Amino acid sequence: MNIGSILSTAAARHPEHIAVIYKGQQRSFRAFNQRANRLASALRSMGLAKGDRVAVLQRNCPELMETMFASFKAGGVVVPINARLHPREYQFIIAHSGAKFVVFTKEFADGMAAVRAELPEVSCFIGVDGGASDTLCYDDLLAAGAPDDADAETAEGDVCWFFYTSGTTGRPKGAMVTHGNLRFMTDHYLSEVYPLLPQDMVLHAGPLTHGSGLWMLPITLGGATQVINDSPSFDPEHIFGLIERHKVSKIAFVAPTMITMLLRSPAIARFDLSSLKFIGYGGANMLVEDLKRAIRQWGPMLCQIYGQGESPMTISMLERQDHVLSEDPRIEQRLASAGKVRAGISVTVLDENARPVSVGEIGEVCITGPVVMKGYWRDDVATAEAFKGGIYHTGDLARFDEDGYLYLLDRKKEMIISGGANIYPREVEEILALHPDVVEVAVIGIPDRLWGESVLALVRPRENAAVTEGSLIALCQENLAGYKKPRYFRFVDDLPKNAYGKILKRELKQHYAAEFADVVTP
Repeated sequence: MNIGSILSTAAARHPEHIAVIYKGQQRSFRAFNQRANRLASALRSMGLAKGDRVAVLQRNCPELMETMFASFKAGGVVVPINARLHPREYQFIIAHSGAKFVVFTKEFADGMAAVRAELPEVSCFIGVDGGASDTLCYDDLLAAGAPDDADAETAEGDVCWFFYTSGTTGRPKGAMVTHGNLRFMTDHYLSEVYPLLPQDMVLHAGPLTHGSGLWMLPITLGGATQVINDSPSFDPEHIFGLIERHKVSKIAFVAPTMITMLLRSPAIARFDLSSLKFIGYGGANMLVEDLKRAIRQWGPMLCQIYGQGESPMTISMLERQDHVLSEDPRIEQRLASAGKVRAGISVTVLDENARPVSVGEIGEVCITGPVVMKGYWRDDVATAEAFKGGIYHTGDLARFDEDGYLYLLDRKKEMIISGGANIYPREVEEILALHPDVVEVAVIGIPDRLWGESVLALVRPRENAAVTEGSLIALCQENLAGYKKPRYFRFVDDLPKNAYGKILKRELKQHYAAEFADVVTP
């Protein structure tokens, strides 16, 4: 079993069908597969052995997809690195993974030059756009490789992907994902999420080093055409233009922040988006008020996927038919959920003593199934902690309702304990987001010498809007228990986010800890 063989299969079924569109360029499945084979052949000739890591540091482009498939085909392990990381951050990932090869685009030439001396384990640096004299040229390698290079023999349990966590709580960890994990994800995407067909035009609007890159696999197997966003940043107007020009039927995967940016763009009314039938999203909680705006704009075409790098894209799903506005509160409340558990996955919500909780009670999401990673690379302590009792502990707090819908609250480390009471930031954020002039909000716990922690709300108002602390307090008083209400508010112009669009609450807590270090709330 080699997950790279997905491309070989697609090329055999649809050789002349367009596989990839980028900046006006088009590549057929035959050409896509041959280029990946050539690179796999070249990597083997330079000493790539089964299990060797290949770090991929590229902005979205066809060569990024080719590098991933070539690494799979050659029996290597893909180490995707987000393009927005600082050189010191990607230097850590390259070094920690023990990558033997690094394939990068010209945007990263200066950054790579600055950290190269600290990467002694890397034997080959490959520049997609050429580079320094000690950097191999990507196109030269393709010219030297064999177009019909055979896919390496790999087993279901062989590792093929290191997904490094975002590092919001410290140094990122490398989740070891196997060929079997990705095959399960791929097959269940096609059977449960979206039955792709060759006539589908799928837009990769988000980074291919994240969820979009994982969904590249089922999209390829389904024979659909993949349109790659060629803008260096997430530009809503450019995204709308790509949808209109290519009659995009599906946006592969975006973060909730990106959906909000699309909705708030004044350009949305100027484009024909009628071809769009599906938008996949996930990676962070989406506030219900924002989700309602999206449904009013597009109807029931959104699909939320809850997964982790440790269980790629496959834990639960809020289906398109659940994305509806209803006068029935039981139906509409499901918009706050992450949907129902996916087929073939077992999810248990456990308390602090590893006992299952009752329906409606809160505990930690723990899972088993063929999609769960092998463990963390070079971190036996973290692996043992994650797999206590032989079941993977996600670190996410949630509850089930009586209909089997899973409601995510927060990461365990983000829960606030004030006066011995547990406060879940998402509950408070959902209420504050009801204010029509609140664009974004983050709720964190700050030190309190009397209560242990107090609740601080960081609010980004709509531009030129006059949001008052009093109006937010009144909103909370109408909807929340007294102990959950924020004791403090700060109005901000922006909220810090990581490379995948998640708000960096750890950074916020560090920033505000000094200000509130001596607070004793009466």
